[in-house]
Amino acid sequence: MARDFYEVLGVPRDADQSEIQRAYRKRARTLHPDVNKELRAEEAFKELSEAYDVLSDPDQRKRYDAFGEDFRRVGAEVDPDAYSRARAHAGAGAGGGRPRGWGGGGGPSDGFRYSGSGDVDLEDLLGGIFGGRGGGRGGWGPVSGSDHETEMEVTVEEAYNGTERTLSINGPDGPRTIDVNIPAGVVDGQRIRLRGQGGQGSGGGETGDLYLIVRIAPHPRYRLDGRDLHVLLPLAPWEAALGASVDIDTPGGSATVNVPAGTSSHRRLRLKGRGLPNRRGKPGDLYAEAQIKVPRSPSADERELLEQLGKVSTFNPRSAR
Repeated sequence: MARDFYEVLGVPRDADQSEIQRAYRKRARTLHPDVNKELRAEEAFKELSEAYDVLSDPDQRKRYDAFGEDFRRVGAEVDPDAYSRARAHAGAGAGGGRPRGWGGGGGPSDGFRYSGSGDVDLEDLLGGIFGGRGGGRGGWGPVSGSDHETEMEVTVEEAYNGTERTLSINGPDGPRTIDVNIPAGVVDGQRIRLRGQGGQGSGGGETGDLYLIVRIAPHPRYRLDGRDLHVLLPLAPWEAALGASVDIDTPGGSATVNVPAGTSSHRRLRLKGRGLPNRRGKPGDLYAEAQIKVPRSPSADERELLEQLGKVSTFNPRSAR
């Protein structure tokens, strides 16, 4: 049985969206494969991303709260609010317990029926979608198709701006292609749901879903940490010493970094909001790391000026101060 998504994020079931987002960001910092090299970390990060994708989406969260780990198998025609009310009525009629079979052997209804003033029938509500016998109907109900997963690699620029891809799928009627929209701001390990593109159902059951797991390819210039972008910023010695305004390329276009006077190598300069965008919250930031460069073959004038600087300067880079 899969772990409870609330447990994965470490939040209570009544957590609001801001709590869910904070919990995800906190755990993602320690579990991201770029930071944590433990064997379990990558799987834990995937599990965390799946939990966040579901609980940060109000519609998916409502279905997860109603149907538990089977929420993807339950057909869209089943109303989660109605089912939750049915479970509440059923629990009240049975001394406050859960309907028999929910979370145990069999399907969510497992033959349980409730009839009272509300006239609620769990089998009628679920429509036999789990392959159990439809109470009062006879025979076997429809069975939904299985969900499938596949990975898709995108570049940092595609993750920033969004992109479209054509995906080839082998179905029962032969190969076919579908156009996939990758939204701007996807992060590594994020799951994208393609409704109805998974395994075929039987007995009139709905087709399962296909989940694309996004993988962001290594980049020669940028490094990603969640939604934050990191890039090296080469500086001339005089730019670092005196300060300067330097233009740099980012996935979202050109940006200007204001370099304070006295900047040394490895100092990180933050450009707020210039990381990966975020449809559900704040975007990431861009961090430009100073990297002081010197001329390999200084001209005669440059050499003379550097020699003069060496004579008059009292600066000692090896001093503790």
